[in-house]
Amino acid sequence: MLNEIPLELLLLALFVLILISGFFSGSETGLMSLNRYRLRHLVGDKHRGALRAQKLLDKPDQLIGLILLGNNAVNIMITLLAAIIMLRLFGELSVFTSTAILTVIMVLFAEVTPKTLAALRPERFALPATLILTPLMKIGYPFVWLINQFTNGLFKLLKIDINDTDSLHLTPDELRTVVLESGALIPHSHQAMLLGILDLEQVTVDDIMVPRGEIAGIDIEDDWDEIIELLHNSQHTRLPVYRGDIDNVVGIVHLRRLLKLQSDSEFDRDSLLKVIREPYFVPEGTQLHKQLLNFQHIKRRSALVVNEYGELQGLVTLEDILEEIVGEFTTDPSDTYREVHPQEDGTWLVDGTANIRELNKLLGWQLPTDGPKTLNGLILEQLEAIPEPGTSLKIANHPIDIIHSSDNVVKTARVYPDLDKKPHVEPEEDQAKSTSG
Repeated sequence: MLNEIPLELLLLALFVLILISGFFSGSETGLMSLNRYRLRHLVGDKHRGALRAQKLLDKPDQLIGLILLGNNAVNIMITLLAAIIMLRLFGELSVFTSTAILTVIMVLFAEVTPKTLAALRPERFALPATLILTPLMKIGYPFVWLINQFTNGLFKLLKIDINDTDSLHLTPDELRTVVLESGALIPHSHQAMLLGILDLEQVTVDDIMVPRGEIAGIDIEDDWDEIIELLHNSQHTRLPVYRGDIDNVVGIVHLRRLLKLQSDSEFDRDSLLKVIREPYFVPEGTQLHKQLLNFQHIKRRSALVVNEYGELQGLVTLEDILEEIVGEFTTDPSDTYREVHPQEDGTWLVDGTANIRELNKLLGWQLPTDGPKTLNGLILEQLEAIPEPGTSLKIANHPIDIIHSSDNVVKTARVYPDLDKKPHVEPEEDQAKSTSG
């Protein structure tokens, strides 16, 4: 009967079948390459193609079963039809020739080309394809269901859970990669904020707190005139109030609450103590994202950080946490960070009390942050001794010269640029650990 069909009609049927095979191949690649988060956005906008695609992708086993069933059926028909055409054209000796020619045609036009186009433009390929795949799913459902029963049984034997959707959830590191690779879609400043939010889980209050020795506060036992002068010249709106020693904090005073009292001639220690607020303590090691929620919950803006023995370690504020997200409010480190002093030769004079994380953020350095929090602590850890002025060492590829040290701490150090980023004349002293004579 097939011998009675005109050759032209057989060639046309072969061409149509190759197109159908390419459709199934491209549909599979296009649907599986769809950006699931973009798809969810389109579904939220009630995009019809997206709604159909989402419905099909909700049951990937059935979708793949339908596509493979259709594709294999079409490919079998292509093979039979091509054999008949070649027999009519060249006789029985053409079987091997037809196999080679058909393989090239199928790979080129039914596999590589449609799958490549679908991978490059998944939405343009996959969403229109759902107009055909959706009714085909209804028509071929009994066959698809039967195939899925066999495959699901095989998965159970292999102990594979086909309902596991963990792969659709992004880890923090994966989300970080998405933000970094967003390119022009998200402005650089917004990327920095998003990354700052992600970093809150990795940073603790210890990393950003004002160290105990740098806390500005009011000793209620000081001379009253000194207290008044401190209130007038303070750069902070909230100050801890303590008795004799910073460990004996009795409360936090907001300077705004003192404005009315200071105009009163009877303003004294007792009236000052009446307006202080009970101090709020948090344990060291508290993650920033938790502390941010704590500040929001109890309506506070500052907290005193204590260790496991209740000893005061530092002070953390809401503003400190917000700066971890939005960054500093100026691009010149010397304007905002008084412990950093740029020099004309490209080096930096840095106070030993400078926070390492702040230095890394402001200057793009890569000093280690998993140990000491200050530059002084980092130098002492590296040298395992109190260095004398003139000592040189190298940390994270930054040569460092000790300029001034006293009271068992490094007061000032000169930090050179990264050796891999800018040429630098090596100091005469050994770069690892040495002390000049």
